[in-house]
Order: sequence, then structure tokens, then C-alpha cells
Amino acid sequence: MSLLSSDREHALSLALKTWHSGAFTEDLARRIAYRTVSQNPDCRETLGRYLDDEIAPLLARLGFICRSIDNPQPEGPPLLIGHRLESPELTTLLIYGHGDVTPGQDSQWQEGLTPWQLTMQEGRLYGRGVADNKGQHGINLAALEAVIQAREGRLGFNLKIIFEMGEEVGSPGLEAACRQHGDALSADLFLASDGPRIRHDMPTLFLGSRGMYRFRLTLETGNGARHSGNWGGVITNPAWVMAHALSTMVSERGVIRADCLRAPAMSDAVRALIRDLPVGGESGDPAINADWGEPGMTFGEKLYGANTFEVLGLSAGATDQPVSAIPSRAEAVCQLRFVEGTDWQALGDRLRAHLDAHGFEAVTLTSEGGYAATRLDPDHPWVGFVQASMQQSLGETVHLLPNLGGTIPNHCFADVLGLPTVWVPHSYPSCQQHAPNEHLPEHIVTQGLVGMAGIFWDLGERTLQ
Repeated sequence: MSLLSSDREHALSLALKTWHSGAFTEDLARRIAYRTVSQNPDCRETLGRYLDDEIAPLLARLGFICRSIDNPQPEGPPLLIGHRLESPELTTLLIYGHGDVTPGQDSQWQEGLTPWQLTMQEGRLYGRGVADNKGQHGINLAALEAVIQAREGRLGFNLKIIFEMGEEVGSPGLEAACRQHGDALSADLFLASDGPRIRHDMPTLFLGSRGMYRFRLTLETGNGARHSGNWGGVITNPAWVMAHALSTMVSERGVIRADCLRAPAMSDAVRALIRDLPVGGESGDPAINADWGEPGMTFGEKLYGANTFEVLGLSAGATDQPVSAIPSRAEAVCQLRFVEGTDWQALGDRLRAHLDAHGFEAVTLTSEGGYAATRLDPDHPWVGFVQASMQQSLGETVHLLPNLGGTIPNHCFADVLGLPTVWVPHSYPSCQQHAPNEHLPEHIVTQGLVGMAGIFWDLGERTLQ
């Protein structure tokens, strides 16, 4: 028999109480103090301690049986999986989190803030990882604990978890771990939190992510740096060659020129979801260029429904202390963010053919890997279930994105494990993740606690009815 709606409200109030009592911020402060920088080899021991000393004891208290698993990739960061099984007949949910962060950039934070100490200032929580991802998985775990308490030790569904400590360096070993432990991670639904909402005041669900492919272009003349007066005009300047090679791929206004980089045609269903979504315009957002990117598209279509090609780094010679010399080397690090349907695994060969066809045989192309794009059908029953639950809890519209503009390792869960994937982000685009002054607004935290508690409660109700 279904429990009364007042019991649902009790579960939501217990989740919200973790904020008002200070319990949530106390837990988050302790987690932020772990310097879990996965890009820093000196932090490797700390990555393990975050799982062993912080996450595993909490999960054990919540009734999980947990175990650390070896990363299938040599020298890869640690992983943890766990399960909480009530009955084989019940629905099984898989959740996820990552405890690693990017470098703190300690000296660049504004006065009074430090990346490794949680600070509350003007309705915002500051610290490295508050938005990506310690705050987000902390919200989910706090909501889960509240529902278990409200149901007096039960959930009404089975729950599994996988936790990694390498998302910020490309999730090494995560895909292989999902393949190796597929039976242990089998479920009916995947639900997790990462990435941003559409806007700070727009609760959001997204159903996958754009994929990402990165490559490096290099031209080395072998001449060494040569005096521009003695040799200019008679030897190759690799900076000019690199600039022209890049211009065959993208125009001066950011329009993709190379056919192999373009997105497949957008469906009417996807276009309807993203066409009118707001992009930018909030305090802290960058200036939007209406003349940049694919023509004839709205900002929402460009960000969520198209492929975008970016140069992440470009070098030739020295710009801080230039000398009158022609550089011997030019290099560009490039990235394609792509939507589902893009043949990304053939991109290396197709880009090589593109460069050769335009006369750039001397430019070396090195593929640096990437992630597949994913997108759950917005009409999938689990999408409607999660959206309706959140809207009941928050009392406002919960917006739907077919995929995140960024890239997360969703292919591990959607493709490898074959699960329907729904993401509930507890952040917003200008949270300054990966930058100084990373923060999370209080109202997103409280909405996250209430929304997730409602989902966990309703999953149990779905089984108990």
C-alpha cells in the first residue's frame, strides 16, 4: 500500500533540514578539504583516501556493501562500486559521482576565498569541487539518507553506485570497468548529477551529452629559429601554414567548413526542445556573439544541437618576449564537440584526408581520443517519471535538454551498460568550475536536496503501490 503524501513531505523536509541544520555544509567542508586533484601525481594518495575515508563509510552507514576495484588502466585512479539490495523483484537504480577536481589555482581566488576551504558568501558556497562534483554528489547522498530515514531504513528499490576519481582527466579505466563489472552494475535506470542547468533559475534534466574528440596539429620545419631579416621570405614560416590549415576547417566567424566536422541534420523533436532556450545574459556570463557559429540557428540550437570546433591552444614562437626570428615550430590543440550521429571514430582518417587535399601534407595530425555522444529519447517513460517527480517537489517547470552542451562519460552507462540515463544537474553555467572562485548558489543546493529526495521517494512509491 502506498504511504501517505504527508510521508513524502516528511522526507523532503528531512532533506532540506540538512541544509538548515548545517549538516550538509559540514560534510561538504570536510570533502572540499581533500585536495583530490587528479591531474597532480602527488595527490594520488588523497584520491584513494577520499573514497576510503569519506565515501565508503557513509555508504556503509546507508546500508551499502562497497568494494574498491582496481582500475583496468595501469596507473589509473581508484574506483569504488557498491550495492544496496532490498529484493530481487524491486526496481534497481544506478547512481554515480566523481570526487576528483581540477587544480586549485590558489593565488587567483578573490580576497577572502581559498579553493580548499568551504566559504559561504552572499548566498553562495565557494570552494574547489562545490559545483564539480563534490557538491553535486553530496546533494544526492544527503537526499538519499533523508529518504532512508523517512522510510525507517527502507527505500523500496535497489540501489547501486559507481564512484570514480579521474573524471577531470578523461575517466581513464571507467569504460573498461563498466565492461568488466557489467553484472554488478546492471540496473533499470541510471540517474546522476554533473554539469550545469540551462540557467540558475531553470531546474533542468538532460539525457546525454555531446561527444568530444581532441587532436593536435604540428608543423616542424627542422630549420630552428632563424633571423627574420636574413631568412624571411625564403624559408617556411610554420605559423602562417598552421593559420591557413585551420582556416580550411573553420571560417573567421566560427562556421565549420570541413564536411567531416559538421553535425548530422537536427530532428524536429530535438529542435523543438532547444530552439528557444536562453543562453547567456546572466551576471558572470561571457558576452554572446550573435554573428558567431553556424548561420540560421538560435543560440540554443548552436549550443545543444550542433557540432562546434574550437582551438584550445595555439603556439608559434614567443609572444611574451618576441625576438626577430621565424619560429621553427607551430602547434594547435583542437577539439570537436559533437552531437549523436557524428562519425567521430573516423575523424582522424577524414581529417588527415582533408589536410592532404588542401595541400597540408607536412602538417602532422595526432589524435588524442574522445568520448561518444549520447542522447536518450525524450519520450522514454523514465524521463517523464523523473520530470514529473521533480515538478511536484519544486512546484515549478523542470526543463528538458536532449543533451548537455559539454561532455561527460555518459557513454559508459548508456552504451556499455545499456541503461536509460537521466541527469539532474545541481549547478549553473557561470559556476566557474575549473576556474578561480568556483561556487554554488544556495537556492540550487536546496532545490537539489528537495528534488532528489522526491525522486528517491517516488521510486519507492512506484514499487510499493
